[in-house]
Amino acid sequence: MKEILLMGFYQPHEALSRFLVSAQQEFKIPIRYLQEYAALGTGGGIYHFRDQILSGGAEAFFVLNADVCSEFPLQEMLEFRQQHGDAHSFVILGTTANRTQALNYGCIVANADTQEVQHYVEKPSTFVSEIINCGIYLFTPAIFQHIGEVFQRNQQELVLCPYLGEESSNGWQRAEVIRLEQDVFTALAGSSKLYVYKTDGFWSQIKSAGSAIYASRLYLNQYSKSHPERLAQNKPGGPIIRGNVYIHPTASIDSTAVLGPNVSIGEGVTVGAGVRVRESIVLHGASLHDHTCVLNTIVGWDSTIGRWARVEGTPSDPNPNDPYAKIDSETLFRDGRLTPSITILGMSQPPPATATLPVGQTLSPLANPLVLFPQAAVSLSPLRSLFSTPSSFLTRS
Repeated sequence: MKEILLMGFYQPHEALSRFLVSAQQEFKIPIRYLQEYAALGTGGGIYHFRDQILSGGAEAFFVLNADVCSEFPLQEMLEFRQQHGDAHSFVILGTTANRTQALNYGCIVANADTQEVQHYVEKPSTFVSEIINCGIYLFTPAIFQHIGEVFQRNQQELVLCPYLGEESSNGWQRAEVIRLEQDVFTALAGSSKLYVYKTDGFWSQIKSAGSAIYASRLYLNQYSKSHPERLAQNKPGGPIIRGNVYIHPTASIDSTAVLGPNVSIGEGVTVGAGVRVRESIVLHGASLHDHTCVLNTIVGWDSTIGRWARVEGTPSDPNPNDPYAKIDSETLFRDGRLTPSITILGMSQPPPATATLPVGQTLSPLANPLVLFPQAAVSLSPLRSLFSTPSSFLTRS
């Protein structure tokens, strides 16, 4: 891997800049953020920056949607492409969903022997296939020819019908808005150019803050298999560890605290005596005072939870009895009511009537808290990714 490019239309801010600098130092690889002038879609962004993507003479590159978590079997996808198709074929990572939830994703019909994609439908209204698109792709430079054909077609349509009901929009911008799924994959299906590599490893979308807790659990479980040394262990004089728990080396944890399962403790966090934390992410600089109880919660940067406080959210996990179930992307409100979800303590949030969230102040015990988060950004320590991220990121191999 030679370089990582992050793409999106969000304005660069200090938190993103710090994250990029830290990631480059840790992983020893160039990482750049390329800002789109507008939201150009999953295909328009990479087409707009195609010269920068190809500047290093890449023979192939990966495109990954930033709102998914996975084992990311990139090496396996490379080997799969070498065994299937030709040097200019493309690979989609696929996984199995149940029949009901498959309708919420791009559905793939593939040849059982060759795994060539024969039919592709994005979010169909009726059942098409249980194999869904994971939002992780392996492309060669030839993909830009196919995206370019869509761009040319969009331009021709604008000449024939210049407004298309969007009189205030810039015509060039509308021509560059290209969706890989609907505009490119649908056309490539059945052309012997597009294949699917089906993974049995974990995969999930991260569409809401609640899904961040679930994603953290998946990664911690993966660490227990591939890098158990990264996880905390029960030691004399240390806290009580139950299940998979990550603790940053700089965190200070009282020996009477009980952590786990599925807990991530970030940099510089302080956990006092008798604290209980379960199914939660505690971000850097947070302080949990003595005898607090934190369940199904994301504790924001530099937040403080006072003594004897209980902070509890509602888990939003997929059906544990269905091996192919995916986490549902819940809206904030449903049927006029606030949808139960995890609790989030935001960073530097002025205190609303229902909760006290600012840096340096304490959180009193709450009943059914309505918690506001000021920035749609949650760092998934130890995952080291941003919840509010650019639309996709790209790696060059």
